[in-house]
Amino acid sequence: MTPGSSMQPPFLRTLHALRRRLPMPNGHWARRLILSVIVGTVAGLVSAGLEDLLRLGTDHFIGTARHVGDASIFEFRWPVLVMPTVGGLIGGLVLAFLLNGDRTHGVVEYTNAFHRQMGRLRLRRPVINALGSIATISSGGSAGMEGPISALGAAIGSTFSRLFPLTPQDRRVLLVAGCAAGIGAIFRTPLGGALFAASVLYSDPEFEGDALVSSVVASVMSYATFVSIWGAGETLLPKASALRFESAVELIPYAVLGPVCGVMGIFFYGCMHTVEHRLVRRWPLPIWLLPAFGGLLTGVLACILPQVMDGRYLFLQNALDPAFYTPLGWSLLKWSALFAAVAVLKCVATACTVGSGMPGGVLGPSVAVGGATGGAIGALAIAVAPEGMFDPSLQYALIPVGMGGVVACAMGTPLAAVVMVTEMTGSYGLIAPLMLVCITSYVIGRRWSLNPAQVRSSVESPAHLADPIIHTLESWTVGHLMESNWALTVPPNTGLDELAARIEPGTRPVFAVAEAGELLGVVSVADITAIGAESASGLPGLLVASDIMTPSSDLVVVHPESQLYDALTLFGRTNHEVLPVFSRRRRAWVGMLSRRSVVDRLRAHFEEAREAMLEEHIGLAAIGRDLQMQQLMMTISPVRTERVQRLFVPIDAIGKSLRETDFRRRYGANVIAVEQRDGSCQCPPDLDAPLRTEQRLLVIIEDRPEPETD
Repeated sequence: MTPGSSMQPPFLRTLHALRRRLPMPNGHWARRLILSVIVGTVAGLVSAGLEDLLRLGTDHFIGTARHVGDASIFEFRWPVLVMPTVGGLIGGLVLAFLLNGDRTHGVVEYTNAFHRQMGRLRLRRPVINALGSIATISSGGSAGMEGPISALGAAIGSTFSRLFPLTPQDRRVLLVAGCAAGIGAIFRTPLGGALFAASVLYSDPEFEGDALVSSVVASVMSYATFVSIWGAGETLLPKASALRFESAVELIPYAVLGPVCGVMGIFFYGCMHTVEHRLVRRWPLPIWLLPAFGGLLTGVLACILPQVMDGRYLFLQNALDPAFYTPLGWSLLKWSALFAAVAVLKCVATACTVGSGMPGGVLGPSVAVGGATGGAIGALAIAVAPEGMFDPSLQYALIPVGMGGVVACAMGTPLAAVVMVTEMTGSYGLIAPLMLVCITSYVIGRRWSLNPAQVRSSVESPAHLADPIIHTLESWTVGHLMESNWALTVPPNTGLDELAARIEPGTRPVFAVAEAGELLGVVSVADITAIGAESASGLPGLLVASDIMTPSSDLVVVHPESQLYDALTLFGRTNHEVLPVFSRRRRAWVGMLSRRSVVDRLRAHFEEAREAMLEEHIGLAAIGRDLQMQQLMMTISPVRTERVQRLFVPIDAIGKSLRETDFRRRYGANVIAVEQRDGSCQCPPDLDAPLRTEQRLLVIIEDRPEPETD
């Protein structure tokens, strides 16, 4: 029976019962998948609600003051200047009094929780950030909802993990699954959301493989829930589905777009870093007023280019329609300049908005910056290329491809960016150039990711420090190490004096009380000691094992098919030294598993691995010898480390033994170990063995009194 199960809600007890009835090892996966379904569904509902609030907010606030999807420029309007300022003031009050001045945005918050907080992410801050992001975008601030929703989904997953007695590993899996659910719903990219959540944790192109299955399940459920409410609808760029890559010649502008997207990603990083770490710290304004100033700057930029306030990609959607370009009669070079200006000012406006402290994320703006960058290169390519070299549709095709390029660079997720853009725009015909641009952009700008919480790879993550041990334990089962014939098995009528007599000094045995092969209960040393403490005359002679045992119905048990990792988790929760092993099908007692047997087996396994590793890698063998000597020095107590030295064999002592040279008297040093040429260490040393040139001596230098002077 799981400790504390009587205090859990009925539906949680039902889930526990279902998990216990599933055969292992499927039960471990079933637990994760069932919780992933729940997390995905809840995240889908939350995302749908936030989407509704965002549409209402933009339609009733900034949408009434300015249409941000057209191509107009340099048009001053008071509401465009005032609304972001008011939104910034509200955001500043939220930052100062509800978020304690913490400017961490969504994806960074999620990554920090995974690597450094054991998968723990409270709901309060992500909820405030998500609602604040709606206020920011509705008032014209340059920010995105996608990042805050990813953190909110992750917090939902982390919250559900706290309702169960899960390990930190399982908690992190649900954290990733929740993030995938948030991205999969808001972007309508079920596969892309799963890949993004599993890869944005690392700056190298690496995935959190252990969470990938749960992420896919949660993302699919979230997406299904979201579209059930809002409908499948159209993709982010409805007209992109008709675009195709058809000629190798077209690779030329794509080859240019990749590096340009990388440069734009670096520029975006520079803007964010400058505002967050330089300007904000130097501005002589209170923390609650800084976002208002940032909102004012955003409003000024929006008076120049209102497209920087576009949080729903309306400008890019219109840019795929040829009719969008006709009324103004501009040349393609002028259109290219407009797209480039939008990309640059969008970076600056986002830095002023999010960097100053207004709630919001940078994932959505990076998509918009990429689309504008692609539009600029596309218009430029058609304008300067010889007539007939490129199909005119190339001008539009570079817009969705540019989206992926900047996302790949800014977030450090090249493969996820390919899938996300393909799903969100329907541009499956552009997947080849999209792959080229995303990889090129990522390689150029990977050092300047907008997610500073990333680590390079799983090797550097605190979440994976114990992976070798965990993977080993997960590959072993209880049946491999259990003792079928428990030596300390006694009948129920065994007296306490007899039990006490079988306890060897310095041990804490556990007696199995059994009759006819059936385990009735267990008796521990603590049980015997408690009875003895209650009786002034020692152990009562009338009590037997069945009187003080813990009945088998109250025991925490394991099964032969259970992973040793799960068994060690139970050891840690219950603080037991021994767990009974029962067959799952017949519920028959088949043996006992001791914590000591697991530890001994692990020690032997890693000693074998260490020897194989040192034999395979010569360089590591040298380090291993140094560490061995250092460990030996540390065990010498209370000798000061500065008195312990590693010396060559003196020339006049070569060929002689320590006894012959009278080493201690002659050299003022006591030899405690001799290191051989192969790295092995002889401790204590052989006093009669001749010393050789290739040996090293570990000695303790004696403190000799200073000679007296008159």
